[in-house]
Amino acid sequence: MGDAAGIGPEVILKAITTSAVKDICFPLIVGAPRVFAPLISSLQLDLPLYLYREPDQVRWAVKGLHILEVEGAPDYLPSPGREDTEWSRTAMISVARGADLVGRGEAEALVTAPINKEGIHRAGYRFQGHTDYLAHLTGTENYAMMLIGGNIRVVLVTVHVPLREVSALLDTEDIVRKIYLARDALLGFDIREPRIAVAGLNPHAGEGGAFGNEEEEIIAPAIEECRSEGIAVDGPIPPDTLFYKLARGRYDAAIVMYHDQGLIPIKMVAFDRGVNITLGLPFVRTSPDHGTAYDIAGRGIANPRSMIEAIKTACSLSLRGRSHS
Repeated sequence: MGDAAGIGPEVILKAITTSAVKDICFPLIVGAPRVFAPLISSLQLDLPLYLYREPDQVRWAVKGLHILEVEGAPDYLPSPGREDTEWSRTAMISVARGADLVGRGEAEALVTAPINKEGIHRAGYRFQGHTDYLAHLTGTENYAMMLIGGNIRVVLVTVHVPLREVSALLDTEDIVRKIYLARDALLGFDIREPRIAVAGLNPHAGEGGAFGNEEEEIIAPAIEECRSEGIAVDGPIPPDTLFYKLARGRYDAAIVMYHDQGLIPIKMVAFDRGVNITLGLPFVRTSPDHGTAYDIAGRGIANPRSMIEAIKTACSLSLRGRSHS
């Protein structure tokens, strides 16, 4: 469900009522029904609501909105656009319940709506967001965030950290792990011979040490190690030219060193249709590449396209995983 005070519930409803979603999957919403009942009315949707306590009760053949209710949700409606600690806690409880369902094979993929980072911290969760929380829930140590927008795919080495800390957090073996995760993900997309680019950290990828030594001391050794194992990987490549090559199909994915290095090109070419995938988990997890959008929450104007793409990507990866098992 995501943060009930944001646009998550709205884009969920808008997405699952499109033919693009209805034709490919049976969605089960994990969350609080009291959030969705008034939304159905305000969005003027002809959508009967069915509430369940356990997944084995779900009547999949019946058309409508199927909600698996989570325990402990507040007994009041959230105020759109205003952070609420109790509803932030409910968002995280919903994530855990959804992960449990998929982990036990009662659903085939998990798609998460946006959460509010400040809210979950106030609720006592010490995580950067969905990615590391899901890794914690599943005991996953080797994981990464992949963002997809149009024909651009990026995998982040560091995620939600201050820019001044990025250099100290870079590690050769961690970059190696990210390259392998990217390679495996691309194979999951039926790309038989993945080509991966690795971005430098500094201007001109350090220019031989003139603008920084992270490329020579940390990034290049990771690339060489992966090349020695037969992975087609190039770099460190100056980011100002890397994305030009990536957008034109020379590479299938890029490994980037920090958040904005990868997110700016994604948002520029696919602002309303980006998808976030968590690599390394024991199940498929995707999400739309946007936040809670408190500034437009409750106004009925949220664009569901990114959520639609997240659901479509989850379905596609689930089907491919099933065919390869």
